[in-house]
Amino acid sequence: MPGRSTQARCAECARLDRAHSVAADTYLDDPRIYRVYLAWFGSGMVKVGITAEERGSARLLEQGAVAFGWLGRGPLMAARRCEELLRAALGVPDRIPYAEKRAVRARLPGVDERAAEVAQLHARALALAGWPESLERVQCQVVDHAREFGLAGLGPASGVVTELVDGGVVGGRLVAAAGPDLHLEVGQGSGILVLDTRLMSGWDLAAVGADAGADGGVTVPVRAVPKEGEGGVQDLLF
Repeated sequence: MPGRSTQARCAECARLDRAHSVAADTYLDDPRIYRVYLAWFGSGMVKVGITAEERGSARLLEQGAVAFGWLGRGPLMAARRCEELLRAALGVPDRIPYAEKRAVRARLPGVDERAAEVAQLHARALALAGWPESLERVQCQVVDHAREFGLAGLGPASGVVTELVDGGVVGGRLVAAAGPDLHLEVGQGSGILVLDTRLMSGWDLAAVGADAGADGGVTVPVRAVPKEGEGGVQDLLF
């Protein structure tokens, strides 16, 4: 598999796997009850999605949703139609790139602000006409994951691991874990490094020697994250 792959299978196997997938709309006869949710990742960053009710909030934790609220519950196709309704009527996406989620984790508004944004969108969603008859509406109860993720006082990321390499080392002190992302405080004043644990699929992992301590260094490819205000409009050619 390519070094930057975030899946546990090659591209060809991944395509075959999606041939019987709820996410790809190729598995339409799932008899389970599904839930529709609103997931909040930052100011103005809310997505709509569905998950099997039996999974509880696991899907939201996996995505790194800082806050979320349930919208409805019912059969798969009714949940899917509701998801499409919200995307079209409210302009809410069904995907938010991880790079965008990481960029705002260090400057989130307070708990009340987060809850208010979810509640406001929840109310607009429930007021829409065209809800599937078989989908039961769920009253708004916002759940916040900031404590579970350890986001309080989190500093901005200065770099992101792009891939793992044979014999490579990632050393640092874990300060937060949101979805697949580990936020590591690395030594020598390098700041916070983000490791997407999906990159670890297929690798044999071993602990660094005890003499290296928690800060074992970083010897894998890393992409620097521009600071706010950097990389904007170019005003000079040279």
